[in-house]
Amino acid sequence: MDDLLPQDCVAHILSFTSPRDACRVSLVCTLVGAAAKTDDLWVKFLPSDYLEVLSRLVDSPLDFKSKKELYLWLCSPNPIDNGNKVKIHYLLNLVVPKVAELITTWWLEITARISTRMLSPKTTYTAHLILNFANRAYGLDVLPSEVSIEVGNRQVMRGTILLRRPEDGRKQPSERIYMGEEERVPRERGDGWLEIELGEFFNDGLDDREDVRMSVKEVKGVQLKGGLIVEGIELRPWKEE
Repeated sequence: MDDLLPQDCVAHILSFTSPRDACRVSLVCTLVGAAAKTDDLWVKFLPSDYLEVLSRLVDSPLDFKSKKELYLWLCSPNPIDNGNKVKIHYLLNLVVPKVAELITTWWLEITARISTRMLSPKTTYTAHLILNFANRAYGLDVLPSEVSIEVGNRQVMRGTILLRRPEDGRKQPSERIYMGEEERVPRERGDGWLEIELGEFFNDGLDDREDVRMSVKEVKGVQLKGGLIVEGIELRPWKEE
């Protein structure tokens, strides 16, 4: 037993993984189970400005038993600034204010915006469109939808996605033309919704007056389309530097 690494050393090693990986390792290896529960580890998974976030929360527990408990609590939507905003560093649910269904239209355009001040600095985020399809959905995958992400006045990402059910395996000619070898289609989640990654961006935290703008558009086709159900856009931190 004298050859075992100290607990704080194990916790430091685990801090280079992810919260999910740390939990998994603690289940399969009892020797690191204690280190995987320490505050020294979980405080490194928290956003750098978590104390500022807590100070602005409307309903905040007076005490957390551990930094892990605090991390899990922050993973849920929490109102801040007298309930006028929602700040979530791990999942930004409902950038689009409410679930919406596209009934019938010629053009598709979904846009969302959030201030960089609402996000953790020095962090790379991935944006995911959370969606579903009504039984009568039609015309959505005739042409790929164009995706863009802008930070301030800079366009940091541009690409295309295909809005269709994951089990729909047919390959449209337009998909081969616009998508090339990569097929970006929605995938199933565990909560009954579908999601598709829109792209990623880096929040340097240098100017909190900037906005992040995300858009999904299909305005080139002339076909009617409908049956798309949108819950919102989730932002997930990918890497802190």
